[in-house]
Amino acid sequence: MRRSKKSRTAAATGAPEVLFEQELEVFRTEVETALQFFYGFLAIHACAADTPAVHRLLNTAPLFWNSTLGALQTSTFVVLGRIFDQSSPHNIGILLGLAQDNPSIFSKAALKRRKLASAPNAPSWIAEYMDAAYVPKPADFRRLRGYASKHRKTYLAKYQALRHKVFAHREITDATQISALFARTNIREMQRMLLFCLSLYDALWQLFVNGRKPTLRSRKISVDRIRKRDVIRGRSNAVHERVVEETEAFLKAAATVNMQLRK
Repeated sequence: MRRSKKSRTAAATGAPEVLFEQELEVFRTEVETALQFFYGFLAIHACAADTPAVHRLLNTAPLFWNSTLGALQTSTFVVLGRIFDQSSPHNIGILLGLAQDNPSIFSKAALKRRKLASAPNAPSWIAEYMDAAYVPKPADFRRLRGYASKHRKTYLAKYQALRHKVFAHREITDATQISALFARTNIREMQRMLLFCLSLYDALWQLFVNGRKPTLRSRKISVDRIRKRDVIRGRSNAVHERVVEETEAFLKAAATVNMQLRK
């Protein structure tokens, strides 16, 4: 992945740490937005497919629900491009470039300063905390960029044309051509791309805020697995899991009311 001009000149501005923190927050909002749209889209389809009462509910207002599904699908592809396209002013390459080009952001001195500024009682525990803090090596960022590059290549090969020529801009109108573009996509693959981005955000946030080694942890991908598990309402923190839980809870509650009104 090429490093952006923005990441190369960050140090020259005198505020690489501030710029990295800003880009990290933008990245979080973009990734969580894409996950909300995509998993909301999948959850509606899944719930309607195996719950007859929900299917009947959606058919009471088919134009509205088809419009909702279309909006969620379109929005997912638009945000996906903002994450992976290098022409986007805020993208995954800019974020990783800032991290790799400015190692002082993650030094023990910088972490200590941030901790002392954020926690009033930090002087009582900061020495022991800093002993355990992790300072990233160039290999850490090469590894993360390698994973990001792999997913970006997938995006370029299978999703960019659909995003640019169908959803963001109406360059292709022929149904056969559009179907051919969709045939190259894969729901599971798209889930992996977006959940990688979420894990990347968490890894960089933990490194920046807590001085922890940047590790990409695995996440629940399947909508069916999220729906079937026994979850106390509000317990899940991951946005894609929450949107599935909330979508199903709402649709089933609304379907119950619809059945009662029809009696």
